[in-house]
Amino acid sequence: MAQAKEKERNKLRIKKGDTVHVIAGKERGNMDNAAKRGKVLKVLPEENRVVVERLNVIKRHTRPSKTNQQGGIVEREAPIHIANVMLVCPKCNKPTRVRMELLQDKTKVRVCRHCGEHLD
Repeated sequence: MAQAKEKERNKLRIKKGDTVHVIAGKERGNMDNAAKRGKVLKVLPEENRVVVERLNVIKRHTRPSKTNQQGGIVEREAPIHIANVMLVCPKCNKPTRVRMELLQDKTKVRVCRHCGEHLD
């Protein structure tokens, strides 16, 4: 069981700071429309989820505490399953699948399937 989770964790091809396009779920946008794109703020590999800036915003009712004196309703981003987002290539500006390539110095890099540009 632990090995299966380890395999899944290695398959994540989205990293913090990448721009992603939401392809499924309530935040889905059209492939041409850039409105449902955002920057990845956090990757949660154990849960196969990502937190995307300004997408999947939820409201949390919080009590007043030492850190939050006022309390009230706080809006924050909730995680989205990694299968529901697609990486956006910075060169061709299209949502794309990612291919892994091994360079001559034995380092792995992510490659855009559309234009062949290195993403790392």
